[in-house]
Amino acid sequence: MWLVEATKRKPAPQPASLIYRPSSYVERLDLPRLFPKSQPLAVELGSGDGSFLLEWARRHPEHNFLGIERLLGRTRKLDRKGLRLGLLNLRGIRLEASYFLEYLLPPRSVQALHIYFPDPWPKRKHRKYRLINPRFTEVAAQVLKPAGAVCLRTDDADYFAQMNSVFRQNASFREIETPSELSGVLTDFERGFMARGTPTLRVAFVRL
Repeated sequence: MWLVEATKRKPAPQPASLIYRPSSYVERLDLPRLFPKSQPLAVELGSGDGSFLLEWARRHPEHNFLGIERLLGRTRKLDRKGLRLGLLNLRGIRLEASYFLEYLLPPRSVQALHIYFPDPWPKRKHRKYRLINPRFTEVAAQVLKPAGAVCLRTDDADYFAQMNSVFRQNASFREIETPSELSGVLTDFERGFMARGTPTLRVAFVRL
């Protein structure tokens, strides 16, 4: 009987836009309102032109994906490409990443956080502006579900050392190996680095 009923169901309608504009920027998101299906959620902070997130969402329709990007042009690009691909499990929000993580995501709501090639702020006097710091690990621990993961990539060796240091100092996390399938899906920055012969670094941590 369930097979017969399933064939009668109409597919979810294509939204006019994949860009979600929160009704409030001081209250936690009502995540079920963003997607047609309730599924495990992955968030990319700083989604760029959407290269990684579009491909990952296409490969995994059984998950929902949310891209956070502060630049309007990049958010619109994610929207256009996602609509073209018919990705009903993808949404984008134009907002600063650290604010979104700390103030809009509900506790224990996220299965995976992806942060790829954030601004390294290489000058010593500017390192205080880096996204990945001790406070970031505390907030990540709050929004991740148990066994949820943080996946990181950078081309900056000093920033990579800082990423490893702050997560290893937080007892809520344990280092894990980045899955090979995930490693094979590249961002726009990563493709550029590879073309120039610039090595990239990656690490992942699981929420205990």
